[in-house]
Amino acid sequence: MNYGILPSEYKRELVHKAEANTSPFHGCAPDKRPIRLHIEMGVVNLDKPAGPTSHEVTAWVKDILELNRAGHSGSLDPVVTGVLPIMLGRATKTVAALRLSGKEYICLMSLHEAVPERKVRKVCKEFEGPIFQMPPIISAVKRAVRVRTIYYIEVLDVKDKSVLMRVGCQAGSYMRKLCHDIGVALGCGAHMQELRRTKTGPFREDTLVTLHDLKDAYTFWKEDGDESFLREVVRPMEEGLAHLPKIIIRDSAVDAVCRGAAIAVPGIVSLDSNIEKDDEICLFSLKGEGVALCKAVMSTEEMLLNSNGIAATTERVIMDAGTYPQGWHSKPEKTQ
Repeated sequence: MNYGILPSEYKRELVHKAEANTSPFHGCAPDKRPIRLHIEMGVVNLDKPAGPTSHEVTAWVKDILELNRAGHSGSLDPVVTGVLPIMLGRATKTVAALRLSGKEYICLMSLHEAVPERKVRKVCKEFEGPIFQMPPIISAVKRAVRVRTIYYIEVLDVKDKSVLMRVGCQAGSYMRKLCHDIGVALGCGAHMQELRRTKTGPFREDTLVTLHDLKDAYTFWKEDGDESFLREVVRPMEEGLAHLPKIIIRDSAVDAVCRGAAIAVPGIVSLDSNIEKDDEICLFSLKGEGVALCKAVMSTEEMLLNSNGIAATTERVIMDAGTYPQGWHSKPEKTQ
């Protein structure tokens, strides 16, 4: 485990395995989709305001864009602000992959008694790594002790009883509980005073948009036909999959995967350099379209060394079957 960064920030290198071309007559590069399809297969990196719940904000986004479906990447308490990626329409198939990505928060912790800064920094550092956590009484999950990983805690400032810190953590970690436990370890008690999420997987604060931005962009398109602003605030869903290890597959393999088939080694064109067996990965077309979420059966080394065999099993199909032509053929039935 690499501490100090989120798993989505691990450096990866794309390794080329085979030559292949893609047909211009099938599929479409994510940034070239027609605007209505762009929305239906998009993601909004929303700056959640304080006050409403994550579910309420998601419902507002759905209403603004006149969609039947939308899903957020992981609940934020009403008082918490910041990064809340919302997958739209058909892109809701990928919400689970984003919910499991690492998160980063800026947290203001209030100590119940003054403690020397050196001690605060030392104790906070001790909470990096796997920790046991019992979700707070008011939470969205069943209360049971579970292990969560804290990738880093950077104490930014200590002033009197206030501690400002940056925390990178595994999905499902509770900052309220972390502050409480740090207070217990310090021997003075502590609670979370303010919280803002600054990262969720590949999404950062520098690409955030507000509900007002979204409403304006959609209105500009509907009333004036200007889709440029809308394409800025609604991004292709593939940007929400960028944190996953990837395999790029041939056009001829796409349709079989879209019908639930596993991806075999001959269908691979390129792949990330550090895929391990059982990793959650994403298959992409040669045009950069998300095809399916899969579980690796082989490591990168095995995929490069082998010429046959199953490389990954399909767990969640993203692309519609029939987008690419069938590249496989059933055996003809024997006649009597």
